Amino acid sequence: MNKKYQEVTHQLVESGRYDTREDFTVVMQPFFEKVNMPKTSEGLPDSSFFAPDCFHFSRKSHAHAASGLWTNMLEPVGQKTTSHDFESKINITCPNEAWPFLRTYKNSVQGHGSHLLCQDRAPSASPPTSVHSLRPADIQVVAALGDSLTAGNGIGSKPGDLPDVTTQYRGLSYSSGGDGSLETVTTLPNILRKFNGHLTGYALGTGSANDTNAFLNQAVPGAKAEELAGQVQTLVQRMKDDHRVNFHEDWKVVTVQIGGSDLCDYCTDSNLYSAANFFAHLRNALDILHKEVPRALVNLVDFMSPSVMRQVFLGSPDKCPVQQASVFCNCVLTPRENSQELARLEDITKAYQSSMRELVESGRYDTREDFSVVLQPFFRNVRLPLLEDGHPDMSLFAPDCIHPSQKLHSQLARALWVNMLEPLGRKTDTLDLTADAALSCPTQNEPFLRTVRNSNYTYPTKPAIENWGSDFLCMGWSPSSSVPTSVHELRPADIRVVAALGDSLTTAAGARPSNSSDLLVSWRGLSWSVGGDGALETHTTLPNILKKFNPRIFGFSTGTQEETAGLNVAVEGARARDMPAQARDLVERMKNSPEINLEEDWKLITLFIGGNDLCHYCENPEAHSAGEYTRHIQQALDILYELPRAFVNVVQVMELAGLHQGQGGKCDMPLAAQSNCTCFRRSQENMLEMQELKQVNWNFQSGVSRFSYWHQYLQREDFTVVVQPFFQNTLVPLNERGGADLTFFSEDCFHFSERGHAEMAIALWNNMLEPVGHKTTSNNFTYSRTKLKCPSPERPYLHTLRNSQLLQDQAAAGPAVLSWAAPVAAGGGLVVGIGTVMAWRAVRRRQRENHSTSF
Repeated sequence: MNKKYQEVTHQLVESGRYDTREDFTVVMQPFFEKVNMPKTSEGLPDSSFFAPDCFHFSRKSHAHAASGLWTNMLEPVGQKTTSHDFESKINITCPNEAWPFLRTYKNSVQGHGSHLLCQDRAPSASPPTSVHSLRPADIQVVAALGDSLTAGNGIGSKPGDLPDVTTQYRGLSYSSGGDGSLETVTTLPNILRKFNGHLTGYALGTGSANDTNAFLNQAVPGAKAEELAGQVQTLVQRMKDDHRVNFHEDWKVVTVQIGGSDLCDYCTDSNLYSAANFFAHLRNALDILHKEVPRALVNLVDFMSPSVMRQVFLGSPDKCPVQQASVFCNCVLTPRENSQELARLEDITKAYQSSMRELVESGRYDTREDFSVVLQPFFRNVRLPLLEDGHPDMSLFAPDCIHPSQKLHSQLARALWVNMLEPLGRKTDTLDLTADAALSCPTQNEPFLRTVRNSNYTYPTKPAIENWGSDFLCMGWSPSSSVPTSVHELRPADIRVVAALGDSLTTAAGARPSNSSDLLVSWRGLSWSVGGDGALETHTTLPNILKKFNPRIFGFSTGTQEETAGLNVAVEGARARDMPAQARDLVERMKNSPEINLEEDWKLITLFIGGNDLCHYCENPEAHSAGEYTRHIQQALDILYELPRAFVNVVQVMELAGLHQGQGGKCDMPLAAQSNCTCFRRSQENMLEMQELKQVNWNFQSGVSRFSYWHQYLQREDFTVVVQPFFQNTLVPLNERGGADLTFFSEDCFHFSERGHAEMAIALWNNMLEPVGHKTTSNNFTYSRTKLKCPSPERPYLHTLRNSQLLQDQAAAGPAVLSWAAPVAAGGGLVVGIGTVMAWRAVRRRQRENHSTSF
């Protein structure tokens, strides 16, 4: 009860209630809070300090109390003595010239401290069960995750002391530091401690994340989004293990800031640090928090824009250690102004920010009453103050000119706090460093930390997707210095000619809706492997990707007419047995084309076949066996082997054996499964026949997989065959309700739509940039304009067996055991789901019962 009296007195005085006038104030003097009983040399209570009633003070005690009070009055708030020593000699402290005033809350704010004027600092009447009814005083635990900015690198470093930037001043970190008090150190924990003196979790002093004083600040210098999940797991375990945290009952604020280190290394590996990967890693980390941590409000904070760092360096080249910092953050600091590299960096920065916004606005983390993730956007735009000479104010930065100083961390803490109290839709997204932001206060009408629900905010609906194009974020896409003579040193920009062989999936039958109810139009210009309609920004196809590297590429299809098919020799309904004829047709077209220098131009040819072979397997198992299928493809490759300077993609056939599976195990859709695809019709009631079809399907994939290792295609320096396996384990894409996503399929529910072709193009391109033996064997059907991989300085070439540096014995042996067999057997493959799609639409499209469909 004694302690409660002290606490409520503190709350009353520090509420700011009595700091509204310039000529009046109340100051809490705490020298009596922790006084020990004076004792004699024998260890007994010293009665000389008390009146004869042993209760009131004697003259001696009054003298000591006067000394303690006087000393407190001269001490700044936040640094006042809380335990006066009654047994020591009385010393009278004096004011000095530097500070002649009695200390008040306002004049005690020193250096980087702040003054909080909030009157209502009370917690909820009872601990809230909803994150949407959370008051600042209800917060009992603070934690932080991220990189060196959150770890506190260089916050307390003196000007010019560059080596000290490696010191992690965690106690001063804006989101998790607890050094000093709010009057001297402005951090989020120090603000929250004004509402709840029992707050825990904050870091103190210096040291690494492993040090005990780091407590729940688990940020690691140099950490990237990929490592964030590991930090989350460590944090969760620390909270569970520490007696100071009641894991299930305490309300927690976790601040996450990541992305700066990813951008600093983006140009070294644009695939590894792509926006799609950033999104996936961030989602993984937040998913763990969402799954594991009860009663939590997560602040997701934007990272510092690279443009701010560049502005500091360009504005103060004489003060900034350009050489050392360029090594630390090469991709941000070395690009020239107005260069393509800088434009790509700005694009990827926006893509990262869009990923964060998309993830939060998906509602993925608003499914529980006691958990929410709120995007705090104060760091999105930064206004740097300039000195009179026009240079940036370097007092905001550590000696490396990259990390924020304590002055800037104070501003970040204030901005974060203000954001936390601002409703969604009206949050400040600009950090104006030219002015000191005041600390906001909760109000009687708006007492809660703001979430999507208590802001009465509705996330904006996603704008309608106008096209299925992609953003090109690759840097350094120039061709080889001279036309290469080896296919193992072939860069994308060296490709001059594109061509394709196959069936209706390569002619792009049904890629767009047709006006006819009977026939599907072949939109060859949209074909994933050889279409060239429009540009990459509106149509994602392999040629449109290659146009970014070489605008003079030739051979792609446009439109729907045969006259504009280019070197797309695919034919609807074709089977493997037709591949040799298509190969001969293609070779002749290339030889006769005045646009092609047959000996000098590098050619990229994509072969994809097999669906119709599986559909007709049961009619003549021997003619459509895996052996015959492989033999026909080999014959076609032998013919293509006549071409000089050729890189041949062989794409593995999809897994089709589940086409019959629909509602109740039957497919009502009278298309492929009940017309031209006779084998699926026959196998609907016969599981043994279906199992045989699955086995044949896998044998088709297995037979084709060996072409990358085929000895005779390894003899020439200017020819290669590479199997691209992205269809091995691909499953049907699902919509938000868990059903098959029909937007990937054409009207007949069998062929691919334009969106499906875009996904196939992305998957093929990404496979081409992956080493043989390490290629992705599935496709991620999630919409993103930034999924395209990029060649890297270390790996600038299209991957072949040789430049993938596989061991010779591996190459000779080939893929004896297919690692994907078990997943495919269990998962059912892509078109298991197509069967579901077919069944789904059957009810609505009965009028097409007599339509005959084939690949």
